[in-house]
Amino acid sequence: MGRQRKRVPTGDAAPLLRKDERPPALHSKEKKKKVDIGKVFINISIGLCVFSLIWFFYALYMRSNLAKRVVTQHPSPHVLDANSTSAAVSPERFWGTYRPQVYFGMKTRSPRSIVTGLMWMRQFSDVDVNLRHTCEQGDHLQSYGWLMHDGLSFGVQEIRDNDFTLTTEFVKRMGGDHGGDWTWRVTAKQHSSAPHAPVISLMFYAAADTQGSLEAHVEERNRLGSVTGFSEELGHFKITFRKPVTGEASNVKYASYNSLQTVTPGLERLSDIVKNSLSRRFVYSAPSGEKRHYIAVDTYKPPHHQHQQKPTDTRKESDFVIHQVTVQTPFQVEVLFESGSFRDRANQLVGTTMTEELEKRKAEFNARFERTFALERKSFSQAQIKFSKAALSNMLGGMGYFYGQSVVQSAYNEYPLLYPEGALFTAVPSRSFFPRGFLWDEGFHQLLLSKWDPQVTREATAHWLDLINMEGWIPREQILGDEARSKVPAEFVVQWNENANPPTLFLALQELVEQLSSNPDAPTSQATLPFLRRLFPRLKTWFDWYNTTQLGPLPNSYRWRGRDKDTNLFLNPKTLTSGLDDYPRASHPSADERHVDLHCWMALASGIMASIAKLLGEPPREYEHTHQVLSNNTLLNDLHWSEQLRAYSDFGNHTQAVSLQQEKVYVPPGQPRHHFPVARLVRSVRRAPKLQFVNALGYVSLFPFLLHILKPDSPKLEHILRDIRDTDRLWTPYGLRSLSRTDPLYMKRNTEHDAPYWRGPIWINVNYLAVRALNHYSNLDGPFQEKATALYHELRNNIINNVYRQYAETGYVWEQYNDSTGRGQGSHPFTGWSALTVLMMAEQY
Repeated sequence: MGRQRKRVPTGDAAPLLRKDERPPALHSKEKKKKVDIGKVFINISIGLCVFSLIWFFYALYMRSNLAKRVVTQHPSPHVLDANSTSAAVSPERFWGTYRPQVYFGMKTRSPRSIVTGLMWMRQFSDVDVNLRHTCEQGDHLQSYGWLMHDGLSFGVQEIRDNDFTLTTEFVKRMGGDHGGDWTWRVTAKQHSSAPHAPVISLMFYAAADTQGSLEAHVEERNRLGSVTGFSEELGHFKITFRKPVTGEASNVKYASYNSLQTVTPGLERLSDIVKNSLSRRFVYSAPSGEKRHYIAVDTYKPPHHQHQQKPTDTRKESDFVIHQVTVQTPFQVEVLFESGSFRDRANQLVGTTMTEELEKRKAEFNARFERTFALERKSFSQAQIKFSKAALSNMLGGMGYFYGQSVVQSAYNEYPLLYPEGALFTAVPSRSFFPRGFLWDEGFHQLLLSKWDPQVTREATAHWLDLINMEGWIPREQILGDEARSKVPAEFVVQWNENANPPTLFLALQELVEQLSSNPDAPTSQATLPFLRRLFPRLKTWFDWYNTTQLGPLPNSYRWRGRDKDTNLFLNPKTLTSGLDDYPRASHPSADERHVDLHCWMALASGIMASIAKLLGEPPREYEHTHQVLSNNTLLNDLHWSEQLRAYSDFGNHTQAVSLQQEKVYVPPGQPRHHFPVARLVRSVRRAPKLQFVNALGYVSLFPFLLHILKPDSPKLEHILRDIRDTDRLWTPYGLRSLSRTDPLYMKRNTEHDAPYWRGPIWINVNYLAVRALNHYSNLDGPFQEKATALYHELRNNIINNVYRQYAETGYVWEQYNDSTGRGQGSHPFTGWSALTVLMMAEQY
């Protein structure tokens, strides 16, 4: 049987389809559909990739922009013109003692000034080299500081070393085009208790700061008679070193002279260069005829450290000239600076001419001081008035002019950046320990200085606001220039742009506004209105920065950023940004915190912003509304009143069950102990934290009272006045302690290395605010007016008496005072805000 064959269709007849076959057209459509879906998928994928790339590059672009914002300056015109501190615009303020970090030195208010200064050394002492130059607490001087200084034209300073006293005086004389002439006089006298007349070497120097040149002129074999020089800001000038006098001309011949001319890579190296140039090969002939080898500058050779490669220093080397005179006390030396453009001077500012000028300036200073503060009319003793003049003079003599770049960082920067170069004219808290600008200190400084010289306050405030960036942030600690940076521990150099500081400059602005409003025709106030007009755009941005970056978790609440993050090492993580460092806040930092002191600072600032806006004809409504909301006592109580403490308090994630415990370090058997880490004190948390009021009674609790936020009839004011007067809490015979004696963290160390700071000691700035607030409430009708009046007089007297007593006993005004004994402690001299004692004496608030 043969195989079957298929039937082949003929003609146009469609072929028969098997049961499982589809029509060809449908198959083609489905294939096309599959192809279309694939294309769509590919297109979507490509689109997503393109979008991702665009988004990636946009994110990079935005991050780059955000990273640049921290170092981008505010777009509004500067408050101060670029040449505002030049000799042409401000000749009377051009030269000054604007180097507060040295015992005696002067410079100009220009970025690359020629600087002058004094070093000294006791010869034939027990200590081999006891060179004095920069203010150091380790020098253990009996006292030093300005007795008189008008901030403008003259100053008298007394420095008490171990067995002798140096009196440094200067007088300026206007003339020419470069700030005129000035003369220094240094007088050395032995103490009556010194067994022998000390032999002292004074070293006067001049140094250029990357520009300008100096040339030494030696006379009589080895005596440096003068230095001539030239710089862009000073033109040609001459510095003359006069021979020492003692009142007995026959003694002059026993002076020995040495000099050194070299170069320096930076002003912070001046002391090291002198120390490395000293030699013992010189012979001093005493008046008795005895010859002894003494130490003097010789030849400078940079120190060579074996196996240590010298780091590359790209800075330009500058001229440095030192004149050393060695002579037995008593004696007196004068140094004369003469400007080459001062051509019509009648005589040199030396000898009797300088003495007459000094006496004239002293008389003017005394008369002005009494007109300003009226302490004689308040029946203070002459000794107390002398102290108050020294406190004011030290703040004026502590004004510095700094120039350089801050080191800053934001969350968008991987590494720190250099801020744009800028200048800062500011007072400093302490010449020895904090010889640089601090934002919250400066507002307190200017409260005093605005009473003496409102122009200083306008200029200092303008300098600070001219440092603001486009975000509205001002670095809270200004470390400008190599000299300033050399005095700062590395961990404090970088400034973070989320970190604030109390906006105390508003206190100084409030004073300027009140002066203008009370006496608009006064010559000292006439410059205030145009100053505020130029300041206002930057001031608005500054206020807005606080009002956005420091907001708290609830509406109209505020929170300090920048608390310490390594909570394991701190009994209570510090809040440096608040200015109150280790004051107890919530034990476990979180975004849930509310800080009562910042709330009150913002209430104060918004009210002052409204006042300034009205004065300038600017819309005040926004600031008035903010002020009304933040000053509302009901809101304040809802956010910050603790019924348990019966006081105002911070709120946050907190527990009081914390302590510092010795860390346990496991050492395997048979292993040497020194191969393992040293046991540290670490924090032990015995009970988990929870959201609650912190309940620490101290300065923070007082802020609604300190800044006058409380209404005079508020029942809460009664609680505050009771806590103030309670000796178991805040009251002492010397002022208000910073933390209640009943608080668990009272006088507790914060780490094994950090002694208590704002946990008990008495601070004068907050005590000034307390005295000021008591005066405020004593002048308002209310149920607590009489109590406020009595506390005002008692607290004011306690503070004044103790600060004066400590000054009389120790020779210093101090950073803080012991709450148990009243003894001064901390850095000294501290004639920053501790000098507010003068305003308490004058009752000027």
